[in-house]
Amino acid sequence: MKNSHSHYPDIRSLSYHVRTWGDPSHARLFLLHGWMDTSISFQFLVDEFARDWYVVAPDWRGFGYTEWSDYGYWFADYIADLDALLTLFQPEGEVRLVGHSMGGNVACLYAGIRPQRVGAVVSLEGFGIPRMAAESAPERYSEWLTELTSPPRFKPYTSFEQIAERLQRNNPRLPDDKALFLARFWAKQLPSGEIVANSDPRHKTINPVLYRIDEAMSCWKRVTAPVLWVAGNDSWIHNWLKESREEFARRQQAFRNFTEVAIDDAGHMLHHDQPGHLARIIENFVL
Repeated sequence: MKNSHSHYPDIRSLSYHVRTWGDPSHARLFLLHGWMDTSISFQFLVDEFARDWYVVAPDWRGFGYTEWSDYGYWFADYIADLDALLTLFQPEGEVRLVGHSMGGNVACLYAGIRPQRVGAVVSLEGFGIPRMAAESAPERYSEWLTELTSPPRFKPYTSFEQIAERLQRNNPRLPDDKALFLARFWAKQLPSGEIVANSDPRHKTINPVLYRIDEAMSCWKRVTAPVLWVAGNDSWIHNWLKESREEFARRQQAFRNFTEVAIDDAGHMLHHDQPGHLARIIENFVL
């Protein structure tokens, strides 16, 4: 297993945890994790890379070892955090971005907002989110206001083994040793002895701002870098998106230089399920 190092730069007034693997003299590869995950999620993928990279992977604000935000979480903040992170770790030249799920969505949006900064994008199961009807806005705002007065909390567990079992329920392909390894980073022990997710539970608060796919696609149309979408053939993501084949194709066609690959025997957490196969796909694409 390749060793990683932790850095704690100040990014937009938050103490950010950034995990790196490799020598800073090597070419940089930025890995962006998904919702309710952390940077250590990429350990098995990094272990499979054939090339010597300097891999840079943040814990997004309020996840893992990064400081929690005082005023909640808004998607635009991830884009601004990424911009600041890139300025710190690669202030010049085109960057290579690989993002999983939410991280893939951030990468694709950023590549259209700052097209001159991005040389390649790989989005792992990050294909936008479901379209939201304008009629749902009042109810979402109402639910949001209610949750502000009664914030969500994480279910407590009594051991990291229980956390590992929970991760395996979410992904039955995850073997025992990898599940326990992830659990020790994904969760933390409280002074009471209880073990909970190592993230701010306010991430579970409903977002009152509706997702507007047309706005996302306007950003995607500005992307000049080649874009690779990678899907797990056994993933739930397409059912969750609730899009027709025609509508999903319309999302893909927003990109000028687009490629799609599907991986067999892999679900949403394809970087856990098939890290070797995925590592070869990524390296062949970004080089």
